Amino acid sequence: MGATIITTEDLREFKMALLEDIKQLLDSQPSHAKKKWLKSPEVRNLLGISPGTLQNLRINGTLPYTKVGGVLYYEYQEIMQVLEKNRVHNKF
Repeated sequence: MGATIITTEDLREFKMALLEDIKQLLDSQPSHAKKKWLKSPEVRNLLGISPGTLQNLRINGTLPYTKVGGVLYYEYQEIMQVLEKNRVHNKF
């Protein structure tokens, strides 16, 4: 079996393709995209995080929320803005 050389350009192309696939997956979630406000369980499922992590994001001000009665609501668009704002751009 021969060796394969992977260049930084190959890695960059892979990264861009992976990011595009993730974006398409997020955009194809009709249950979340059509709703303006999400409850905590929906946000945890969307982001794949635990209740404690979601609480930490609220406490440190990373993720804005609205509380009505005892129910916490998060605006879908604000969640997407937080993801974009915290995107890490690694340089090879």
